[in-house]
Parts: sequence; structure tokens; C-alpha cells
Amino acid sequence: MPNGAVQLSYAVGNQWQDGFVASVTITNNGPAINGWKLTWTFPGNQQVTNLWNGDATQSGKAVSVANASYNGSIPTGGTVTLGFQASYSGTNANPGNFTFNGVAIAPK
Repeated sequence: MPNGAVQLSYAVGNQWQDGFVASVTITNNGPAINGWKLTWTFPGNQQVTNLWNGDATQSGKAVSVANASYNGSIPTGGTVTLGFQASYSGTNANPGNFTFNGVAIAPK
């Protein structure tokens, strides 16, 4: 995957005292993708409690999301959006260290 072929955006849509809802949008500007895995690291104690449009696992601060059976292919110019609900205490800083199919990617 060429550098810059995939763009990622991360947005918190709603937040309350001990939880939030966020979305991640992946845009493919390169060759068609067949199967994907997105990872990131939370800076605090955020815990994903529900995620849609992917299969998630979390170990400590590290989150890994693989494509669902219905959205593994991303054509050139295509997008995939996944969303999740999470809990936290203290501050809710945005995650970092995103990788897409093993390649580091910075949110736009």
C-alpha cells in the first residue's frame, strides 16, 4: 500500500461524563483493498464497549478492528466507516498510533 493511499479520520460524535461515541472513516485513494485491519492505541483508560462495521478486540490500551464479512473490500475511491461506543474516566484524549494493514497512518 503506497504511503498516502489511505486516509483516516477520527471523530467523537457525542461525549458524556463517563462515555462517548466515535467514528473512524477510512478512505481508499489507492488500488482496491481486499481485507483490512485497523489498530490504534488509546492514551487513557478508554474501553470499547460496542463497535459496529468491524470485529474488534481490545487488550489494555490497544484496539484492533478487522473488517466485517460485508465490508472487507474497499474499491479505489471508496470509504468504510466504523463506529463505537466506549467508556472512560478522567480525560478522553484522541487515540494515536493508528495503523492500517500494518502501515502507520495519521488521522486527517
